[in-house]
Amino acid sequence: MTPASPDPSRADAPISVVLVDDDALVRTGLGLILGGAPDLEVVGEAGDGRAGVDLVAQLKPDVVLMDIRMPRMDGLAATAELLAREDPPRVIVLTTFDTDDMVLEALRIGAHGFLLKSTRPEHLVEAVRAVVRDGEPRLSPSVTQQLIARVAGGVQRLAGGNGEARRERALQLLEQLTDREHEVAVAIGQGWSNAQIAARLYMGVPTVKAHVSRVLVKLGAANRTQIALVVHDAGLTEQTD
Repeated sequence: MTPASPDPSRADAPISVVLVDDDALVRTGLGLILGGAPDLEVVGEAGDGRAGVDLVAQLKPDVVLMDIRMPRMDGLAATAELLAREDPPRVIVLTTFDTDDMVLEALRIGAHGFLLKSTRPEHLVEAVRAVVRDGEPRLSPSVTQQLIARVAGGVQRLAGGNGEARRERALQLLEQLTDREHEVAVAIGQGWSNAQIAARLYMGVPTVKAHVSRVLVKLGAANRTQIALVVHDAGLTEQTD
């Protein structure tokens, strides 16, 4: 289910964040980083996925930073449970390794992006703001493309023929798009932001957003990251910009 848009009546309220990670030091570090931003507020912490899901149900935060590997319930199962609920939060998964195959699965489930735990503080803060502002995981475009490609490549090598089946399905999905929508989808797969797409494809940002909305509906995607995964599965992210 696609998360609801932020409530206009809460426009001046800080973005509420819940941290879910089994490492207390990581939670402390994230709390210090996010707490230093005037428009962000860490409202709760949990040390495993089960506790995290319960805490989110209680606090109803805007954003959840979710570790992948945790006891009791891992971040994958916790993300799936959260995103299946009515009016779910934005979920950004955290990982230490950029080739963690669980990250790819989290993105397929509908997570709004992922961050390495080594992400620079200012990029972490901006990523949280971006998923609330426009649902767009504000990660470095090059990093987004490279990590999705590397993780997916590893999974496909292990899955054998399943990779070809995903490619055929992805191509069928993309056939539904108009030429312009296809261009926008491929640009998203390459990690471009709306502003970059507008500049490089000679469109206004509102027009880009309209195309993105139609692509989301036609592909049955919950967010931009899922569009990128369809494009990658179709083998179209090798194109250069």
